Amino acid sequence: MKRAMDVLLALVTLAVLSPVLIAAAAAIALESGRPILFRQSRLGLAGREFAMYKFRSMVRDAASVGPWHTASDDPRVTRVGRWLRRTSIDELPQLINVLKGDMSLVGPRPDVPAQRSLYSDADWALRCSVRPGITGLAQALLRSQATEAQRRELDLRYAREQGFWLDLKIMGWTLGRLSGKGSN
Repeated sequence: MKRAMDVLLALVTLAVLSPVLIAAAAAIALESGRPILFRQSRLGLAGREFAMYKFRSMVRDAASVGPWHTASDDPRVTRVGRWLRRTSIDELPQLINVLKGDMSLVGPRPDVPAQRSLYSDADWALRCSVRPGITGLAQALLRSQATEAQRRELDLRYAREQGFWLDLKIMGWTLGRLSGKGSN
């Protein structure tokens, strides 16, 4: 049932927000050229690696000049990128990942391979027992203000408590947080 809901809502969201997607792509292209999308290796269900898509919000080759995470005033983030991040529009291409089955609408955010070392073997197994999501408990409750430890604990809590009603709550909380506050 969750997978069917993911596919249906991803298709509807892509259709409804297609003007926003086109505008974001045009703004990126006008400000800093191509590529429009950023692909990054992430770990998903069962620890399987996949390419996660985002609108490019940083300068080209940002990964080669800085860490895998961003800080509040990261100089690699473009002017358009700041707006994309504040509104979470940069995450919308992940709806393609949802359609491909790499991600869900709700679940722990997918980790980069370097983050595997932050977990014990048991916690990593629990973390990878669910499909990662575009939004999760950490994003819904704390957005970008979550510490690494808080995010990890909320991701593990989601893996332990996952369910239809929790997913609906997380989607509602996430929509309430899209005011642009708390994102980098």
